[in-house]
Amino acid sequence: MRVPVIAGNWKMHKSGGDAVSLARAIRTGVADGIHCQVALAPPFTALAAVASEIKGTPLILAAQNVHWEPKGAFTGEISVPMLQDIGCGMVVVGHSERRQYFGETDATVNRRVRAVLNSTLQPIVCIGETLAERESGMHHSVVEQQLAGGLDGLTGQDLLRIILAYEPVWAIGTGRTASPEIAQEMHGLIR
Repeated sequence: MRVPVIAGNWKMHKSGGDAVSLARAIRTGVADGIHCQVALAPPFTALAAVASEIKGTPLILAAQNVHWEPKGAFTGEISVPMLQDIGCGMVVVGHSERRQYFGETDATVNRRVRAVLNSTLQPIVCIGETLAERESGMHHSVVEQQLAGGLDGLTGQDLLRIILAYEPVWAIGTGRTASPEIAQEMHGLIR
C-alpha cells in the first residue's frame, strides 16, 4: 500500500529563526499523529537548524537539490554525504525551477537520482509540463520523456525507493488549477 507523502518545499524562503519557528509550528500541528510522511525542505542554510528542531519526531528533513558527485570542485553545490551528515532523509531532484533557471536536464536529473539511490536518502523526483506544452497537446510526451530520461537504467528495486512528484508547472502562479481529474489522469499515465 502506498503511503501518502506531503513535502513542503520552502524554496528560497525562511532562514535562521524563521525556519525554526515554522518547523516548530509544523511539529506542533502534527503532534496528534501523522497518517502520512511529512517532509520539510528548507533552504540549505536552514537545514541544520530545522534538523535540530525536528529531531526525534516523525518529520523528515529534505534538501531541495543535490549534486551527483560526492565531493570536488563544484562551487555552490552540495553532496549526498553532506546531506546525510546534516540529517536529511529525502532530497528533491529535477524541480521545474531547477530545470527552467539552472539548465537541469533529464540526463542530469538521472545522475542526481543515481547518486541519491547509492545512499540512504530517498529521492523525490519532480516531473511535469509547462502551459505551452499542455496547450499544444504535448503534455503526455513531455512527462513520458522526463520519466524515460530521469529514470533511465534504473532497476525495479531502485524505482521502489523513488517518490515521483507530478508538478503541473502550468498551474504554478498562473491562477490556473490542476483539477483532481487532470492530476489523476496524469498519475495514470505515470503509473
